[in-house]
Amino acid sequence: MDVFQTKNGVAQGFRASDDVVAVLGIPYAAPPFGANRFREPRPAPAWPGVRDCTYFGPVAPQSAQLPGAPVWSPGDEDILTVNIWTPAPEGGRLPVLVWIHGGAYTFGSSAQPDFNGTELARAGLVVVTLNYRLGFEGFGHVPAAEATACPDNRGLLDQVAALRWVRENIAAFGGDPGNVTIAGQSSGAASVACLMVMDRARGLFHRAIAHSPASPCYTLDIAAATTREIAAAARCPATAEGLASATPQTLVTASDQVVDDYRQNPASGSRHYDPSLYAPVLDGDVLPTDPLTCLATGASRGVDLLVCHTTQEYWLLDAVGSSAKITTDEQLALFAADFGLPDGLVAGYRAAMPHAPVLDVYLAIFGDLLFGEYGNRLVEHHTQAGGRAFLSRFDRRRTGPNGVVRAWHCADIPFTFGNLDNEYLAFLIGGTPTSADHGLARRMVRAWADFATTGNPGWPPFHNTTTQAKIWSTDDAPTGDRFADARALWAKAEFPVLRP
Repeated sequence: MDVFQTKNGVAQGFRASDDVVAVLGIPYAAPPFGANRFREPRPAPAWPGVRDCTYFGPVAPQSAQLPGAPVWSPGDEDILTVNIWTPAPEGGRLPVLVWIHGGAYTFGSSAQPDFNGTELARAGLVVVTLNYRLGFEGFGHVPAAEATACPDNRGLLDQVAALRWVRENIAAFGGDPGNVTIAGQSSGAASVACLMVMDRARGLFHRAIAHSPASPCYTLDIAAATTREIAAAARCPATAEGLASATPQTLVTASDQVVDDYRQNPASGSRHYDPSLYAPVLDGDVLPTDPLTCLATGASRGVDLLVCHTTQEYWLLDAVGSSAKITTDEQLALFAADFGLPDGLVAGYRAAMPHAPVLDVYLAIFGDLLFGEYGNRLVEHHTQAGGRAFLSRFDRRRTGPNGVVRAWHCADIPFTFGNLDNEYLAFLIGGTPTSADHGLARRMVRAWADFATTGNPGWPPFHNTTTQAKIWSTDDAPTGDRFADARALWAKAEFPVLRP
């Protein structure tokens, strides 16, 4: 039997392939409900006998229904679990890669088909994926007489608890607790950036991978204002007691209502365009300073960093209908004003895209605002403070049955995990993968595995005097790097905190 002794009991997995064992749904902390709701994660209880770990644990409270992934049902509580894929169940001390999923801090789970760790395990890694609290449960501000009673950034604290579990248990699965890389995409990548500068996470990992890191952090004032909106929609007092009286389902529904109100109101400011209610909170404790500012001080210079973003990030958000349609010059001007974009930035993008419709100009700017430029600055700040960083861009495109397949948000992740053939991922990658796609996936899997093993993904580290961005495409040949020209347009933009 494929059984493993953890600190809390024996876990039984299964053969994901001839050479990889998967062990799913292992609790790393106690269910964060009842007396544990809105609290720091508590230790997971021990279990008797052998625990069946052949299926994913429940997902965090959310309303999303993602293709090929489980959905949350009210009453599901044992949500703080990890999953492991290992090629070396007996002995060995392999590099460990810990994956943090994205989803605007509101939806998603480790059980999405993109995140199957089998191919990365075949490349020589022990792969760990995890669930953490989302939405109000994980990132909502709970007013309390003592901040430590209901801390902010509970989702980040869950991630720290999972990393502590890895340190204490991963050797039993053939992993080396002294060689851990954390990785994430979108809000998961932004979580990686936060973990790099959090005292509670220091020493729990040694390298970091951030694909399409999302830029906002919120001040306490913003987080408190959001709480008042959620409480009003939930018809409960905006107090610790009032919020605790509302069920998780009630707070999920209330959050969806507030999001819809922003979507329907073009005069509601920056949140109208793609409402994101939750983000890491600059609370003065768990996360005292935003990652960009803290990285610039050299606080994490000993952690190697690999950043990647796609070249057409925001076209996905437009395709799935989560982003406002901006089709006129007047709407584009209001968008620039709502985000306080520098003078000349819109004109600069128009000059670079002379024949593009207004919608495409808007999508290019929004994608760079939330992902591309923020990722570039993470690399620059880390490098300038003495750290080592690697920059890459995903630019794989081809013509598919429905036209041009774009290099949009999330399209890179099936390639980095080597999961191209799953039917649920066809939309992300634009149809059936080609032999060239499989070749690109092999190269990207190898880059992650090499970085997690040695700190070298296979191209030179970033230097301020040269671009040196690795361009991922199906022929592995650069197709042009528009970001080298766009950087000057962002020089005057403020990035540490985006204010709604």
